[in-house]
Amino acid sequence: MRDFIASINEMGSVDDEVRDIVATLPELASVEGVCAAVDARMARGDFAFGVDLCLAIAQAHGPDARGSVFDHVFGRLARTSGTETAVQALRLVCSKEFRSVALDRWAARWLASGHPAEDMVSAFTDDAVSDELRACLVQELLLKGDAVAETRVVAEWVSRRWDTHALGWLPPLRLSDVEARRDLGFGRISLPPLGSMLEGGTEIASRAPGPSVEEVTTPAVHRAIVAAVSGWVDRAGRAEARVFRFADPVKVEAVPSLLPALDLVSLADVGPAAPLVVKAWPPALAWWALYAAAMPGGAYDGGLGGAYGRLAVWRSLAGLCGVADDAPFDEVDAAVRKAGWYGFHADTNWFEWIAWDLGVAALSPDRRRLAILAATDTD
Repeated sequence: MRDFIASINEMGSVDDEVRDIVATLPELASVEGVCAAVDARMARGDFAFGVDLCLAIAQAHGPDARGSVFDHVFGRLARTSGTETAVQALRLVCSKEFRSVALDRWAARWLASGHPAEDMVSAFTDDAVSDELRACLVQELLLKGDAVAETRVVAEWVSRRWDTHALGWLPPLRLSDVEARRDLGFGRISLPPLGSMLEGGTEIASRAPGPSVEEVTTPAVHRAIVAAVSGWVDRAGRAEARVFRFADPVKVEAVPSLLPALDLVSLADVGPAAPLVVKAWPPALAWWALYAAAMPGGAYDGGLGGAYGRLAVWRSLAGLCGVADDAPFDEVDAAVRKAGWYGFHADTNWFEWIAWDLGVAALSPDRRRLAILAATDTD
C-alpha cells in the first residue's frame, strides 16, 4: 500500500478527479461510478480525461492494469466519430503503458467501426502509431467500404510500407469483385445458420458408390484450406480439409451425390435420418461464408478481425482452388472465379449444430479436382 500511495503522489499535475479515482480504486466494489464519471466528462467534450485516467491507473498498478475501465474508455472513444476522439483513442492504445501487437489489431477493428478514414489521419502521421496498427486499420476501413485510396496520407503510407508488412500479399486499397458484400466491419458480421444459406439445395439421403477417385491432400494444402477456421480448430472446434482427384471429369450436377461417396468423416452418418443438403454457390457467397467464420471467430477464439480475417479467407480459397502458396493475389482471384463452388451441411453427429457450422466445396475448372472444407465449433 505504501508503494501505491507513493505512485499516486508521483503523478504530478494530473486532474484532481483522476487522482481521487486512482486513490480510491482498490476499495471500489464496482467501477460503474468511474465509467459514469468518464461519460460525464466526455459529454462535456473532455475526451482526454478517460485516457489520462487509464494511464494514471496503469502507472499506479503496473502493466497489467488494463481492465473494464480501459475497455469502457476506449470503447466510447472508438464509437464516437470525430478527429479528437480518434486522437485520444490512439494516445491510449499507443502509450508505452499498454501498447502490444495484439492490442494494435484489436484497436484497429474498433476504430474502423466508429470512424471514417478522414478521422484517422493522425494514425498515419503520429510516430507513436505502429505499422501493425496502420496496416490493420487500412484493411478494416477498406472492408467497411471507406474510400481509403482517396485519403492522401493513407495512400502515401501504403506506397512506402505495405509490401514489407505481413498483410502485404493483399491488395491494400481495393477489394476484389468476389468480395462483393460491403460493410464488412467489426460488429456487423456473424455466421448465419448454414441451413439458411442452403435453402433450395439438393437433398441427398443415400451413400451411392462414386467414380474412381484418389485423395491427394497434402499437409501444406490442409493448412491453407483451414486458415479461415484456424481459431475454431485451436480451441474447441474441429475441421476436415480434404482434396480428391478424379480419373475422369465429373458432371457439375453430380457433385452433390459425390460428397457422401468420398468417405468424409464429417458426412459419415449421411442417410435417410441425416440427409445431406448441397447448393451451388457463386464465388462471392463462398468468400463471405469463410469471412463470416474467420472475422468474428467461433465460440472462444475472438476472431481474426477484418485485416487478418481477409488474409486467412484468401489463403483458404487458394488451398481449395489448388493454387500455389506463392501465387500472387490476382492469380488466386482468377482461380476463385473459375472454380465451381458449393455449400453443404448434414445432420450428422460430426457437426455440433450450435452456431458455428460450415461446409464448402470447390470443383476445379477441369472438373477433376474437388476440395472440401467442413468445420464446426462448440461452446
